[in-house]
Amino acid sequence: MTQFINSRETLVTEAIDGLLRGAGGRLARLNGYPHIKVVLRADWDRDKVALVSGGGSGHEPSHAGFVGRGMLTAAVCGDVFASPSVDAVLAGILAVTGKAGCLLIVKNYTGDRLNFGLAAERARAFGRKVAMVIVDDDVALPDLPQARGVAGTLFVHKIAGALAEAGADLDTVAAAARRVVGGAISIGMSLDTCTVPGSPKEERIARGKAELGLGIHGEAGIEQVDFDGARRAMAMVVERLAPAMGKGPHVALLNNLGGATPLEMAVLTEELARSAIAARIRWIIGPAPLMTSLDMQGFSLSLLPVDAGDEAALSAPVAPHAWPGLCPFGSVAVMPLPDGLTPIRPMASAHAGRRALIAGVCAALTAAERDLNALDAKSGDGDTGTTLATAAEALQAALDRLPLADLTQLYRAIGIELSQTMGGSSGVLLAIFFAAAGDASAGGRDWIGALADGLGRIREVGGAGPGDRTMIDALAPALAALPGGLDKAAAAARAGADATAAMLRAKAGRASYVGADKLAGHNDPGAEAVARLFAHLAGQAAGRAAAASSPERPG
Repeated sequence: MTQFINSRETLVTEAIDGLLRGAGGRLARLNGYPHIKVVLRADWDRDKVALVSGGGSGHEPSHAGFVGRGMLTAAVCGDVFASPSVDAVLAGILAVTGKAGCLLIVKNYTGDRLNFGLAAERARAFGRKVAMVIVDDDVALPDLPQARGVAGTLFVHKIAGALAEAGADLDTVAAAARRVVGGAISIGMSLDTCTVPGSPKEERIARGKAELGLGIHGEAGIEQVDFDGARRAMAMVVERLAPAMGKGPHVALLNNLGGATPLEMAVLTEELARSAIAARIRWIIGPAPLMTSLDMQGFSLSLLPVDAGDEAALSAPVAPHAWPGLCPFGSVAVMPLPDGLTPIRPMASAHAGRRALIAGVCAALTAAERDLNALDAKSGDGDTGTTLATAAEALQAALDRLPLADLTQLYRAIGIELSQTMGGSSGVLLAIFFAAAGDASAGGRDWIGALADGLGRIREVGGAGPGDRTMIDALAPALAALPGGLDKAAAAARAGADATAAMLRAKAGRASYVGADKLAGHNDPGAEAVARLFAHLAGQAAGRAAAASSPERPG
């Protein structure tokens, strides 16, 4: 078992009770476990039109998470990806429906249509006034006679909920719901399938592929496409939605299908803002997990053309915490840096040798990214290689504005560049290293002495020394051996880095929180980076020496 559950049989009932315990008394459930799983408003007095929705579980926070003032009156929960029974739906209807009547909001799946539909007929036989709308917003399969209902269902919940809360009658609420259904469109994309509790995971999506148009129950999409980053992913989704968009301004609902990180969702939001339809989007809901598919690493985008009334309904306050609200889809506000933080850059100057040296170092660090990340994953968070590669790429891009001819100013400029582009503690330490080297150079120290002073400063500030399993274990012996030549410095750095594999306790950095069994046999990634850097420098020096000593070939 690789999920925080007890059993598939008790999963949904335990989850519902867990939801209720954190609802502050706003919600309750009917006493019908395990077959009847209905969450309803605890403050409901039946004076207004009731809204009932639901379906299989596994889409949380839908649907129980949207029960509350301004949205649903009750949610009828089935087992994972399974429609609730007719009796369960009927119980939900009867529990909340008064003289004003009830609107059933049903996603377009056969089981949901049949069970909610039959429950509606039985409720009418009890004298209840019941209307039903079927949501079919998925445009992934345009030729399908009955499109699926997916995250666009939430537009219906919110707009119909606002009208019902304001006291509109059933005919008005149902008509608005049908209008929203007619305008809502959605499509999703995922990099992986979901893990259904108690069942083996279907490994359907190959590495390097994404599935476009898959359903919220893990159903296969319309096609698998090559995955080429967030920009292309959003572009493909937009290409499918654009032809089906209505007229006028739209609201976008950006839904996390369950397994995408907030960082990924924020990037997708930015790509939506750069997309071909961005100018037609006035409002956004999310990004947030709204209609999920368990742990699916994907997203869906839903669009709805809106008028002033819809905007008011979508922005009306609600009780459910899971609803993220409606926000203007605006521009990025940028404010100037405070005085003193905008760096004063020295005048750029040329020096072919130093330019080639820096460019070679940057290339070597970029090439080592994957290896260093893999090494860091043994004892840290797996990003040392990426951190160094990002800094190297930024430094490479800055070559044209660096004071290459002035070594003192070059040290300082590199320090400033690293402080701005290199994350984590290593970025700060290397910025201090080069700033101190610049100060030492300005005081008359030669380049080896300046680098030694830089090492002394980072030992003072960072608190680490040889034997603490950090980059200093390679950097200190390398600089000590440097007067003897780059080949000796490279050998010393390699010996220092390899020695860290036998150090079973780190005294600085993230590895200090890791047990000895995770550290044994693996070099510290920072020390390994230093060793590779000096090996590269020694190789460059040897190549230059060989070229200088070789006789010219006859022409």
